[in-house]
Amino acid sequence: MPSDTTIVFGIPVPSVDPVFLAVVRFHIVVGVACVLAGASAMLSYKGRGRHSTFGSVYYWCLAIVVATATVLSVMRWAENYHLFILGALSLIAATVARTALRQRWRRWVRLHIAGMGLSYILMLTAFYVDNGKHLPLWRELPQIAFWLLPAGLGIPILLRTLLKHPLARRERLAISGAAQRKPFLPRAAVPSNRGKAMGL
Repeated sequence: MPSDTTIVFGIPVPSVDPVFLAVVRFHIVVGVACVLAGASAMLSYKGRGRHSTFGSVYYWCLAIVVATATVLSVMRWAENYHLFILGALSLIAATVARTALRQRWRRWVRLHIAGMGLSYILMLTAFYVDNGKHLPLWRELPQIAFWLLPAGLGIPILLRTLLKHPLARRERLAISGAAQRKPFLPRAAVPSNRGKAMGL
């Protein structure tokens, strides 16, 4: 192992800077909490209670993870700038999902599911791109797999959820039903020139 590398929770980190390593340790701990909270929210019954609690924990842990990833990226920009981009996109997707839920935007159920799902996929992509080469089994894969596998596995699950989840189906039926019940308003008749000439 090179003299300028430190092992942090079993992962080689190319630095001996104590400040950088402290941020890395905190980043990893909060990142693990974020992954667990996100998975728990997805697997919990949707609604108030466990789902919303774990969802809030996921969101705020993600915000902290992105903040620490930003610090790490600034300290080693050439090596870590892609992690900042992935983290920022993940937080943006989660923020859109959270806002759609809280403000009840039109089609908020599907926006919430899609935003949170994409946020989780992007977060895992950042993790595997950064650490996949050090993990058992994953280290046997080419680098491109770390970029593609999380989306390749996650997006089909996300699409199935958008189509099959009871809340999404109920929302889709409600919107289509409202469109069918919308009354037809005929366009106002425009008098012809002949009618005007006759004083009608």
